[in-house]
Amino acid sequence: MAFFSSFFTKPEPKALGIDIGSSAIKIVQVKRKNGQAVLETYGELALGPYAGLTVGQAVQLPPEKLASALSDLMKEKEVNITTKLCGLSIPFASSLMSMVEMPAVSPKELETMVPIEARKYIPVPITEVMLDWSVIPKSEVEEENKVDEPLGYAPEFASTEPKADIKKIDVLMVAIHKETIAHYQDIVTQAGLDASFFEIEIFSTMRSVLDEGLRPVMIMDMGAASTKLYIVERGVIRASHTVNRGAQDITSTLSKSLGITPEQAEIMKRQVGAAGPDKNVTDIIKLVLDHIFAEANTTLLTFEKKHNKTVSKVVLVGGGAALKGLPDLAKANFKAEVEPGMPFNKVAAPAFLEKILQETGPEFAVAIGLALRKLAETEG
Repeated sequence: MAFFSSFFTKPEPKALGIDIGSSAIKIVQVKRKNGQAVLETYGELALGPYAGLTVGQAVQLPPEKLASALSDLMKEKEVNITTKLCGLSIPFASSLMSMVEMPAVSPKELETMVPIEARKYIPVPITEVMLDWSVIPKSEVEEENKVDEPLGYAPEFASTEPKADIKKIDVLMVAIHKETIAHYQDIVTQAGLDASFFEIEIFSTMRSVLDEGLRPVMIMDMGAASTKLYIVERGVIRASHTVNRGAQDITSTLSKSLGITPEQAEIMKRQVGAAGPDKNVTDIIKLVLDHIFAEANTTLLTFEKKHNKTVSKVVLVGGGAALKGLPDLAKANFKAEVEPGMPFNKVAAPAFLEKILQETGPEFAVAIGLALRKLAETEG
């Protein structure tokens, strides 16, 4: 009887989320059990050593080396990956994103109109990019008379055509260069994986750390080489900015200021951070963080002034967000509420892992978001 029961029982859907960052690969495997997303395993592997550099340093590796690192991570006994079905993240910097107003026409007509409109915003031939778009429901956006400037673009790409007095809809357009897609597809193929989608990292992060709040939220994604800032309102990215400082700048500043090796500085940063008793170490870390906070505050205040709205909170994600003492320093620099991203709250996990998942959570925001989307896809 048990044999027939197991023979006819559908296997539990499983899915992988793979985040290839500038300094590390993060991977998460989830499954669906009794209608709930359950964490099966997760892991992280530093990429610095694959380029002859130290842990924590940002690197640029060819597809074959990234595929090799990814394969190494999946082979680790502690990680124990058991599925090849996955989704991968693509860096925000590799995408072109814009929200524009379009006439309220049928979806079929939009299919023709959006690529034509996209040419005004995309500074490369439309044939060289993969273009995706979606209509943003009016209930989820501001009723504004002007079109938002394309995120991350120079103003010269903005449309200057006068608007007709007809009903409009907001359309989010996203373009990714085909070379970028080919790069990640190459990694997937060499690692022996089956990826059904590539998603811009911020959308994965939003899925894993944001709830259905009405007020604008700032996501501060602190990576190794840079810190990305996004202001999100009801699922729509309203503003973005990249600060060219990140977690590796803290390491190098500690190394130079204290006369220690980069390896020793990285260990100090991870073990003590800005929460230790040594005020000198905290002050050195604050030198880097103050620059990031200043640019973040400028981005925040510019948005609030432009839209006459208050950002309700700042959510900290990324590898750098795991820095001890960072939330307290951030709270002292922002008027808004500050909280670390808690992506593991979106999945069920053993109680004994609760503390470590809270500490490492901000690092795995993208990977969890990817895994959740892939899991939903496997069930659909």
